[in-house]
Amino acid sequence: MEKIQLSIPPEISKKIQEGESTVLDFKQTVSSAHKIAKTMCSFANTKGGTLLIGVRDNGSIAGIKSEDEIYMLDLAAKFYCKPSLDIRITLWNIGQKEIVECTIPIGSQQPYFAKGEDEKWWAYVRVNDKSLLASKVVLDVMKRTQSDKNTFIKYSSKEKAILNYLQKNERITLQEFRKMVNISKQRASRILVNLISAGIIRNHTTEKTEFYTLV
Repeated sequence: MEKIQLSIPPEISKKIQEGESTVLDFKQTVSSAHKIAKTMCSFANTKGGTLLIGVRDNGSIAGIKSEDEIYMLDLAAKFYCKPSLDIRITLWNIGQKEIVECTIPIGSQQPYFAKGEDEKWWAYVRVNDKSLLASKVVLDVMKRTQSDKNTFIKYSSKEKAILNYLQKNERITLQEFRKMVNISKQRASRILVNLISAGIIRNHTTEKTEFYTLV
C-alpha cells in the first residue's frame, strides 16, 4: 500500500471532476464486504476500474478511517470475490482528511463472482455507473473467451434469420429471437454466445433488459 501526503493530487481531482462512470465509483464508506465485492467484481468483469473511498456521490471529500476501510476492501477482494482479486490500494492525505484509492484491474480469469448477502455467488458487469447482474449469455461469452477453444459457426436457418433481422432492425432480445425462430431459450442462448464470441454481434446490458446488435 502506498501512502501519499499531499493536497488533493491532480489525478484524483481529475477523476472526481469526471464523476462516476463505467470505470469509477465513489463510496463515502465501506459498510459491507458483500456490497463492495459486487462493485469490485463488476469492474474485473468489464474494463477494470477505481474505487474512491471517502468521497461522496457529489464529489465532495468526506474522509474515512483508513484502517477500517482498507481492512474491508482487502476482506472483500480475498474472501467475497471468486476468484480472489489482486487490488492496489493508495492512501491519500488531503488536508486533514484521508481517502483511499482502490484500483481493480480487468480480470484475467473472468467471470468473477461476488458473494451476496444471501451467501450465493453472483456475477456482475459494469454499465455506466452501475453494477448489474450478468446474464447467462454474458457469463458464457466470458467463459468462451477464457478458453482455448475456437468458435466455429454453422450457418443454419437460425443464424441466418437473426442476421437478416438485424440488417433491417436496430436490435433484438433473446426472447424475440427464440420466438422468431421457435427454439428453446437454451439453444437461442447458445447461438447468441457463438455469434458474440465470433465478433459478429454485440451484446448490450441495461438495467431493464439485454439486447443484441450487429457489430
